[in-house]
Amino acid sequence: MTHQVTLIPGDGIGPEVCEAARRAIDATGAPVEWDVQEFGAEAYLREGPALLERVIESVRTRGVALKGPTSTPSGKGFRSINIALRRELDLYAGVRPSRALPGVRAPFPEIDVVVVRMNTEDLYAGIEYDRDDETAGRLREIVSATKGTALSPDTGISLKPLSHDAAARVARAAFDHARANDRRRVTAVHKATVMRATDGLFLEACREVAAGYGDIQFDDRLVDNACAKLVMRPEECDVLVMPMMYGDIVSDVAAGLVGGLGVAPGANLGHDAAVFEAVHGSAPRHGGHNRANPLAMMLSGVMLLHHIGEQAAAARLEGAIEDVTRAGRALTYDIARERPPAATSEVADAVVEQLS
Repeated sequence: MTHQVTLIPGDGIGPEVCEAARRAIDATGAPVEWDVQEFGAEAYLREGPALLERVIESVRTRGVALKGPTSTPSGKGFRSINIALRRELDLYAGVRPSRALPGVRAPFPEIDVVVVRMNTEDLYAGIEYDRDDETAGRLREIVSATKGTALSPDTGISLKPLSHDAAARVARAAFDHARANDRRRVTAVHKATVMRATDGLFLEACREVAAGYGDIQFDDRLVDNACAKLVMRPEECDVLVMPMMYGDIVSDVAAGLVGGLGVAPGANLGHDAAVFEAVHGSAPRHGGHNRANPLAMMLSGVMLLHHIGEQAAAARLEGAIEDVTRAGRALTYDIARERPPAATSEVADAVVEQLS
């Protein structure tokens, strides 16, 4: 069966790393047919809002996408495709593995951690009121009347919505990932001692879900304690589930422990669709120079292949990547052991050669 997959090259370094990942996936022999959907500032200027609807419809129809990083330039009317995809397709769980690759210098080469984060709620939901907004004034009055706390007139306000149902389903995603990948423990990461109405609710939902997974250990940690544990004894960390903002920060810390964002893959999962993408951004100043590290996108491709049931192809691609990093002769500037470093396309050549 041929798998229909949307390919969103993105912008900045996106087209280069996406092309490298596409070449590597094709070289595994997995039957994938790509529907390429351009998205970026220039394309938006040509098509306007219809562009976003077209891209979302392609992913909704195919159910799976490989996505390069995309920039969100400041300017009226330009919606972030990252936020739009997550909201429109209800991609509620972000899965970000961090595992050291052979031959890549890392502070903790034995680390193997997965961060699962909420994708649609928490502070990053973007419900904000500028200090001069009339609504912010009314909210300050409500806080004063109900909590007895007088907020300064120049206070801006960001809301942190966090529902029980959203917390429970991301917890289930974490436990399901642990069970499917033979992981031993799920840890809920929170700050429930301070934010009882939100993080306390998150922890409560995680505990309820954990009761249905007796085969997997469960514990919880305050986010500051979890960060300390991660950089001191990462071998004690396994699957970490948390609200969105903590997940964004903690997953970058975990990536730094295994060699950086250039080797950090990710997936955004929902019930009806999944989008696979590297954790790093579009780095526009590096775009077009054939120097960006494509391994994070290739590893996202490994996750994609597992998702569509091409387990053998996924194992072959992961093995080829490890062969290349172990040899150390075709690595980009951020992880190179030899000089001059390899170009993006040369890394792709090396991985494809291992697969041939």
